[in-house]
Amino acid sequence: MTKTSTRRQVIAGNWKLHNTLAQSTELARTLHERTLKTTAEVVVAPVFTALTTVADTLRGSHVALSAQDVYFQDKGAFTGQVSAPLLADVGCTYCIVGHSERRQFFGETDETVRKKVRALLAAGIAPILCIGESLEQRDQGATVGVSVGQLAAGLAGIETSALAKLVIAYEPVWAIGTGKTATPDDAQSVHAAIRAYLKYERGDAFAASTRVLYGGSVKADNAKELLGQPDIDGALVGGASLVADQFVAIVAAAR
Repeated sequence: MTKTSTRRQVIAGNWKLHNTLAQSTELARTLHERTLKTTAEVVVAPVFTALTTVADTLRGSHVALSAQDVYFQDKGAFTGQVSAPLLADVGCTYCIVGHSERRQFFGETDETVRKKVRALLAAGIAPILCIGESLEQRDQGATVGVSVGQLAAGLAGIETSALAKLVIAYEPVWAIGTGKTATPDDAQSVHAAIRAYLKYERGDAFAASTRVLYGGSVKADNAKELLGQPDIDGALVGGASLVADQFVAIVAAAR
């Protein structure tokens, strides 16, 4: 792939466990107003309790709404869970699945990730499927094997024709919230390996059209170089997405 790729870049902000309703509304409104001229697709992922409020704030906006997680059953006796049809009902067009924090702290497995991907696709929601290696795995030279392995497991048994909305986010675990970031060359090499896997398993057209984001301490001062890499199709942004100036600058760096 080259920098002339027609894939539209995605800049997604994962707000994690932050922001009251008032703070979420203000941030969403500010991001809408300050990113009107971008050519990238802008996405925000507030906490569950703020989804309706942010959806109302962004109604008719160019900014898309994402959830941070989902349960794979549509309904039933599953106290505390939120299903894909309910996310679609509130206005979500994206949902993050398989984030390393879900894997690390809440027992997320490749099997549950796959079920969630299926549920989201059935509800017409684009999954942002997160993959990435730990520092120990990186030191062992297992970066590509771990990342591609998580991707393969997350998509196993799902027909390629059903995956048109899929977005992949490569997030090295050692770079999330640590201030450490993969170098642009390192990030590009992993993204290229992911795309090569997609080409081998799913064909040229799918590999060429599927967007692969980078995540892990993406900030205004490193965004332009990261986003300029040929196989990096945007960013999944954590802490910097909570600061309007930072996030707007990252959006501005998109090609």
